[in-house]
Amino acid sequence: MSVAGASAGSPLLAVRNLTKLFGTFAACNGIDLDIRPGEIHALLGENGAGKSTLVKMLFGVLAPTAGDILWQGAPVSIASPGAARRLGIGMVFQHFSLFEALTVAENIALSLPPGISLARVAEEAARLSHAYGLPLDPKAHVADLSVGERQRIEIVRALLQNPQLIILDEPTSVLTPQEADRLFETLAKLKGEGRSVLYISHRLEEVQRICDRATVLRHGKVSGACDPRKETPASLARMMVGSDVAAVSADGTSTKGDVLLEARDLSAAARTPFAVSLKGVSLKVHGGEVLAIAGVAGNGQGELFDALSGEYPVSKAEGVLIRNRPVGTLGITARRLIGAGFVPEERHGHAAVPGMSLSDNLVLARSQSDRKAFLGGGALGIIKSAAVRMAARRISAAMDVRKSGEDPPAGSLSGGNLQKFIVGRELDRQPAVLVVNQPTWGVDAGAASRIRQALVDLAKSGSAVLVISQDLDEIFEVATEIAVISEGRLSDVYPARDMTREKIGLLMGGMHGEAKVPEAAHAH
Repeated sequence: MSVAGASAGSPLLAVRNLTKLFGTFAACNGIDLDIRPGEIHALLGENGAGKSTLVKMLFGVLAPTAGDILWQGAPVSIASPGAARRLGIGMVFQHFSLFEALTVAENIALSLPPGISLARVAEEAARLSHAYGLPLDPKAHVADLSVGERQRIEIVRALLQNPQLIILDEPTSVLTPQEADRLFETLAKLKGEGRSVLYISHRLEEVQRICDRATVLRHGKVSGACDPRKETPASLARMMVGSDVAAVSADGTSTKGDVLLEARDLSAAARTPFAVSLKGVSLKVHGGEVLAIAGVAGNGQGELFDALSGEYPVSKAEGVLIRNRPVGTLGITARRLIGAGFVPEERHGHAAVPGMSLSDNLVLARSQSDRKAFLGGGALGIIKSAAVRMAARRISAAMDVRKSGEDPPAGSLSGGNLQKFIVGRELDRQPAVLVVNQPTWGVDAGAASRIRQALVDLAKSGSAVLVISQDLDEIFEVATEIAVISEGRLSDVYPARDMTREKIGLLMGGMHGEAKVPEAAHAH
């Protein structure tokens, strides 16, 4: 496919004084932006800086309060996503909009004009996915796919509209380094065809690598623009937050304490034909340690979290021990009662109920014993709203959660700010054991630094922390020990100081214990 659009000298899309008010709060305030034909343009900013609001206006999800959008030099009104697609704008959201019970082809067909046969949709999807290096099986059910595969559906669905501009919101936050490399090849192909990409990411190294220009938002306004290839990750982060981003410090980590979390030959059958079985997973996490588990998406990370958290108890009580107590057959509440905390990968609908307030979400996540501080009225168990709101304020202050009101719905927060609240909600309990899956998915540099430091500090206080992450930078920042999960099997556990990216890559390939750590491999 090739595209015809604006001339090389004029913008494909421009916004002038674009503003969006929610009540008196200006999510976007007088934004000016140009996107040229055939360029990859980065949109940077902290969580809550206005990025998502801006692109929702460009894609017709939100109507601007003031300002103009120009497409190939002409003013346009984008009243809906359908209108945006007809204009030539496609978008891949950070949180996917897919029906899990439907197949890949059926999900794609829902966004296309009526009258196109499912067989033709499947054929076109297969052709495009092959042409752009995004392998997909059109007949597969979405429920059985990894998050990386689900993202490919969204991209192929956007490409089927033959867009001139594709907006990508945190596209690599769910991808492994290898999958990200493949995506970058796809973007280079799109750029070569004359298409434009508006690229939102918190991973500043990749912005430097693939983007031609960058616009930076701060507090709803444009705070700067640059050629990211002439910047450093540190200077880009400084432009985003207005100050230097603190490095994560592991100084003063406590000495190794007792084993507080253990898995003993933990096995669990796959729950669907396309899920991953856990195969004899064994691990120990002592107080004072952060054990980080790396791996390619879809290799059993979710299943391991479910087994450790009790979301899906296993058949053997001794399969999981928390504080030396066999809990494998027990659920989440029982495990929380003995001092464990859990942060799942998916924020919306799993870690938090989007339509409920932060304070209500806080109460939902507390076990019976934790809730006592929030209850009054004797046997009636009436919730003391003031106590709950005070706790929510305490968590928000500790984690620097930016929000538009005193106690807004969880779904109104940006992804990074909601993640800070969810992690802070667990840390507020001072758990003896914390298991967290993808702690900084889609989170800006400043928020990621705060979350990672909080995990390190919890371990310093004597707790056992297990982090499941696809972000190798994150793993090396927080871990005292590292293991890799591959096809449901866990490698040996190695001291973080003895690991390299190359070693982790070998383990991701399934070499497990036979891939020995090189003697001199002490650098990250």
